[in-house]
Amino acid sequence: MSLIPERFIDILQSKALAHVATIGPKGEPQSSAIWFDWDGTHILFAMKKERQKYRNLLRDPRIAVSIVDPANPYRSLEIRGRVRIEEDRNYRFINAMSQKYLNRDTTAEEGGPEEERVVIFVEAERVMPFAPFQEDKKEP
Repeated sequence: MSLIPERFIDILQSKALAHVATIGPKGEPQSSAIWFDWDGTHILFAMKKERQKYRNLLRDPRIAVSIVDPANPYRSLEIRGRVRIEEDRNYRFINAMSQKYLNRDTTAEEGGPEEERVVIFVEAERVMPFAPFQEDKKEP
């Protein structure tokens, strides 16, 4: 069962960018904007194995992800949890993300067979929805 409130699922189905924070080798936070997907349980994103963020997650699987609603910047989600890492064989996942965000596959110039990519699955342990100006008034 997802910890995400139903009224915030639309953010996870949007083309917003997610901001991902990991813990660096000296304990410092590292944050990046990334493409993401939602499978109904996990937030997923692609990553090159050469990135520091990948090494951060291998060392410490804790992660924070924040996503702002592209239609309302005062509405957002923060998700904290741990990750599971799987290989992105044949670039299936990164191509799916390229289709979602750019309406095309990833090109050779953007990454080719020499790159090793993984898919990061974020398992939410804590979710903080934020909508201070959201009207939840019931119609009379």
